[in-house]
Amino acid sequence: MKIAVFASGTGTNFEALAKSEIGPKIALVICDKAGAKVLDKASKLGVPTFLFRPQDYPSKADFETAILAELRANDVEWIVLAGYMRLIGETLLLSYPNHIINLHPSLLPKYPGKDAILQALSDGAHETGVTAHFVDAGMDTGPVIASESIPIEPHETEETLTAKIHEIEHIFYPKVVKKLVEGKLK
Repeated sequence: MKIAVFASGTGTNFEALAKSEIGPKIALVICDKAGAKVLDKASKLGVPTFLFRPQDYPSKADFETAILAELRANDVEWIVLAGYMRLIGETLLLSYPNHIINLHPSLLPKYPGKDAILQALSDGAHETGVTAHFVDAGMDTGPVIASESIPIEPHETEETLTAKIHEIEHIFYPKVVKKLVEGKLK
């Protein structure tokens, strides 16, 4: 079983997946940002990358068609989003139905989209967490696969809560991906 990891930034969740015992092989990293640290991490771990610049394509369908060609060339069966900061479009959704998952730093449906950690703090929430979910056409609206909660302490800052969330993500996401691709979660 081969997976592709889509990422736009530092790649800490990619690295956690790559260094874990997730079972499926990470066949490819897809990235939309030149200079993103995930590209260096993938290179050091011997994982091939496909870097695309959305502005070089006439439309989202065109760049997703290029991505799809790379996925097919690498026999990818699952797409795992790990800090990929774009909505997935129809081209990939129709080609990988119920085989695209995302990790979000909140207990969905609360705080979808960007700045979920800051939203939870600003809202005075007493808990937050991480959620793995199937991807649909909306932003963080697909069916939840699994979640894990953590308390928000009274002294918590955005920086400390972000660190706690990342620590949980790096353990939680590899376990979820492994169970999902093995057919143990639906």
